[in-house]
Order: sequence, then C-alpha cells, then structure tokens
Amino acid sequence: MNPTPTSPTPSQSPAPRAPAQGRSAQYDVFHAARARTNLVASLYAEAMGEDYPVEVAASSSCDWPLLGLLTARLRLRPGQLLVDAGCGTGGIGLWLARALAVRVAGFDLSPVAVVQAAARRAHFLGPAAGRAVFHVGELEHTGLPDGAAHGIVCVDALGGAADRGAALRELGRVLAPGGRLVVTRALRRGAEPAWHEQVTAAGLTQEHLDERPGEPVMWERLYQLWIAHAGQLRRELGQAPAENMLCEAHRMLPKIRGRRAVLLTLRHLAADPAQDGTADRMTAPDRHPGDGPASGKETSQ
Repeated sequence: MNPTPTSPTPSQSPAPRAPAQGRSAQYDVFHAARARTNLVASLYAEAMGEDYPVEVAASSSCDWPLLGLLTARLRLRPGQLLVDAGCGTGGIGLWLARALAVRVAGFDLSPVAVVQAAARRAHFLGPAAGRAVFHVGELEHTGLPDGAAHGIVCVDALGGAADRGAALRELGRVLAPGGRLVVTRALRRGAEPAWHEQVTAAGLTQEHLDERPGEPVMWERLYQLWIAHAGQLRRELGQAPAENMLCEAHRMLPKIRGRRAVLLTLRHLAADPAQDGTADRMTAPDRHPGDGPASGKETSQ
C-alpha cells in the first residue's frame, strides 16, 4: 500500500487551483490532533449510541441509518466509480467501496486528512486497496474529469464551500449522465429549501428528499459532550483544535432545535440514452488503458 495520495488523471477538467491554505490549516490541525487520541471518537460514539459506525469513525453526522440511505439512493453497480467529496479521513467512501464493490476517488481540502484516508485503504479493501485513490481538492475545484463519476457522496461538507452554487456546478460536471449526487443538507424548520435554482444550474434534478430527524438531536448531545469535556479536549487535542470545537458548540447549540436535516438525492439525467455510460469509459484508479474491464469481485466483503 502506498500512503501517498494519488488521483485519476484530470484529462478533461480545468487545471485545479491550490486549496486555500487559510481554510485547510484548521482542518489539518484537527485531523492531526484527532489521530493522537481516541477522545473525539469516543464522544461521537457516546452521542450516537448504537447508531455509531465505529469502523467509519467520521467527524460528521454519518451513522448507520445514513449509510443505509446512501447505499439505497446511489444505486451503484459493481466496478463503477464513486466520488467521496469532502472525504475527510475517507471512512465513508471506503466503507461504501467495500460494501458496493465499487471504486472510490476521494478528495478533501486537508492534505493531512487525505494522507490519513490513503493509509486506511488496506484496512477496508485489503489486496484491492488500489480501487481507492485520494487527493487534495476543493468542492469548487475537484481536479476530476468531466463525467467521471457514476455516483457522488457529499456528507456534511457542502456547507463549508466558499460558493455552494459553484460547488454544485462542479460536482454536476464530474457526474456522468444518469449518475446520482447524494448530499446532506440542513435548513431552518419551516423554511422553504433554497437550493432549487442551484440544482437546476448544475444540470441536475431532485430525485429524493429524505428526512433525518435524529441528526439535530445527535449534534445537540455531541456539542453538550464537547462542552462537558472541555478540559480533556484541551489536554488531549491541544488548545487551538479544542477551542475551535468549543466555539462551534457554543455557537450552534442555540440553533439546533430549529434545524431540519435532510439527505438530498440529485440526478444528472441523460439527454441521450447512449450517453449513460460516459463514466464507464474512465480508466480505473489501479488500471491502465487497454486492461480488461474493472471487476467488483476483488472486494474483501
């Protein structure tokens, strides 16, 4: 296994720009600190209870119900390509790659997270670790080819984009005709969704809207746990990462009960049925032009 992050050749995409260092630095510090202690994972586990997917260990609202929804909504076939947008340390994409026998290309703003994600490939995929690749990228500048992905997941990442409309347009560009983008979103209770124009501008259409009633409750418990363990967080993570978490907790707690969480499934409809296989022609992460078709049989699960 090579822990160095790699990515598919962006032969049809514009040259990616370097991520904004000011925005990535905070995530780098958090991921580096989290790797030194089990404290953060244990607090997520306590907040989620038996819904916590220990192996995935995501710093997000990803729980067992969400993994089930992602699996159902993506409708991927073995050997197809899944993109994990804002992948963090890669647990969600790698779990789905193993469960669905697909390839995965993940990207994240944080170089530290990308290295950690690449280091987890063998754990999830064993000898088929080459089916997963990770690289540094932004939601607005993924560095991936046009129509590369049969499916895209974006869990708790779109809200951090500098321009959500631009991010959706970029993900729409990467998605093959017929492919699906599954993204977590949040809005105020009683408010009308504001994403319809952005979805249309990205060349996508809304296919499903699944409510996630347990997600705000989970965040409320988690933020309360962060505050209750403030001293331990400072000791084990360091002052800066702990203060960032505590500031988030104090800022968001008053808003949580007015929050509605959903999973939005968007589809890139094929104008021509013959276009539906665009992504099938993309070279697999661990294969070369001229090789036989990618097979999902090498999955370890």
